[in-house]
Amino acid sequence: MGDKNKVVYKRILLKLSGEALLGKQSSGVDPDVANYIATEIKLLADLNVQIGIVVGGGNIFRGLEASSKGMDRTTADYMGMLATVINSLALQSALEMHGIATRVQSSIEMREIAEPFIQRKAVRHLEKGRIVIFAGGTGNPYFTTDTAASLRAMEIKADVIMKATKVDGVYDCDPVKNKAAIMFKNIKYIDVLTKNLKVMDATAISLCRDNLLPIIVFNLQKKGNIRGVICGKKIGTYVGE
Repeated sequence: MGDKNKVVYKRILLKLSGEALLGKQSSGVDPDVANYIATEIKLLADLNVQIGIVVGGGNIFRGLEASSKGMDRTTADYMGMLATVINSLALQSALEMHGIATRVQSSIEMREIAEPFIQRKAVRHLEKGRIVIFAGGTGNPYFTTDTAASLRAMEIKADVIMKATKVDGVYDCDPVKNKAAIMFKNIKYIDVLTKNLKVMDATAISLCRDNLLPIIVFNLQKKGNIRGVICGKKIGTYVGE
């Protein structure tokens, strides 16, 4: 464990929030941030790790917020799904600038810009060394991109979900607001649910628990963290049994 070239996880599902693409902007995609994320992901591609990615849409549109202000929930959620497609295309462009073969598969069909999501085709892309970005959430309203990440991870038989955040791991309370917050190195699924810790939503955590799919929550903003996790370094918080 910890050998810089020893890969612990062969196939991963990387979950990015839409906010991860914001940078210092108030909305939209910062090309410099997208480029930084692409360079970090390339470190994994160079190790021949098979990579699926689910990216949120919160930097463009949040369905839940809009519905709380009176917009029809179904309409708002579909708008949020379309935001994830925009982010997926931006990330694809950044990755391909680094010479990484990438495919976007959308659960909402839009053939001109993305393939439809087909599980067997996605797995075949991964086996051929292509990164697959899963856009459009689950394709259904009332489900978050966290749930989409859990679902896609199980469909491609990923070894782990890597949840990228702006903090070092899972804390007992918000570390930004409370400097005395304590970070967990390891935590069980059930404790995440009972303590209502903001790792992923309850549906996503339950899916992972039912299928014994581990989650590693780590800070993407620290250079080299993503490669360190893949090579077995004790980085972030491990959520599992």
